Amino acid sequence: MGENMKKMITTFSAVLALVVSTFTFSTVAKSAEFFTIGTGGPTGVYFQTGNAICKMLHKSAIAKEHGRKKGIDKAYRCTAPSTGGSNYNIGQIKEGEFQFGVAQSDWQFHAVNGSSKWEGKQFKGLRAVFSVHNEPFQIWASEKSGITDFNGLKGKVVNIGNPGSGQRGTMEELMKAMGVDNSYFKSVTELTSSEQVKALCDGKIDAYGYSVGFPNGAMEQAATCAAKAKPINLTGGPVQGLIDGADYYAKAVIPAGTYTGQTSDATTFGVKATVVTSNAVEADLVYLVVKAVFENFDDFRKQHPAFAPLKKEDMIADGLSAPLHEGAIRYYKEAGLM
Repeated sequence: MGENMKKMITTFSAVLALVVSTFTFSTVAKSAEFFTIGTGGPTGVYFQTGNAICKMLHKSAIAKEHGRKKGIDKAYRCTAPSTGGSNYNIGQIKEGEFQFGVAQSDWQFHAVNGSSKWEGKQFKGLRAVFSVHNEPFQIWASEKSGITDFNGLKGKVVNIGNPGSGQRGTMEELMKAMGVDNSYFKSVTELTSSEQVKALCDGKIDAYGYSVGFPNGAMEQAATCAAKAKPINLTGGPVQGLIDGADYYAKAVIPAGTYTGQTSDATTFGVKATVVTSNAVEADLVYLVVKAVFENFDDFRKQHPAFAPLKKEDMIADGLSAPLHEGAIRYYKEAGLM
């Protein structure tokens, strides 16, 4: 074969490969548009929430249910990776890296109003989609620590949560209300929600704070490992002051028997888990996400025990400080919920 012929074949092959790859990429791009839902630690309910939403969206049959037959020229697929939690998710939405995120109702409030950790960084474009489960703020302590209330944490090794997480923010709000700082404890750690249970079970910490729905598998692990941990009571004047001073807080009770060895109620305060987005996210996408969850509602509620008590009318009102996204409003009106 002559050199010219070889060059012609090589050139043709390169062009053909480029055409095929371009066609393939174009076809994929047109068939599905990908987006991200920020969640939380892999052992927490936020991770389950994000993936349950994706599951409902995918269940709705992307091309058939969400494609041109519905008058929308796009189909969507989502991913819900483990993240640092509430404030991290909101920050990523603000930067345009995530399209949705799960966040505590208190941090939704602070972000849209520019208060607390969001002072000077107000996110006016934050939008609410719906709220999900109740999230009692819980402090879990090992049996041998002898801790039964907040005062018992003095001089102990306590995990206050990783920076950017909702649990860290709420722990700091509680500490402020109690009039203490990190020096109140023997030492503090900044472990993530997926790391703290192992640390407690291994005896490396005495207690940790966590905002999470119940029942939760990781908390059951803490109750049944060598630590034989339990949630402690968080009550009294300072805690009541937190509840009275903010609409996003409410009294919460973890009933006796929720976890192995828990023989009495644990009284505390809590927030709502909420799903948020940005006003920069297109209305069609938000509409379809809400539609997928609300039209597969019974299935969605089966995805985690914390979802079982959910009611649609509560989800579009409770714990939402930011304005509802226009795409969510469109579905709620269409479904007769507004």
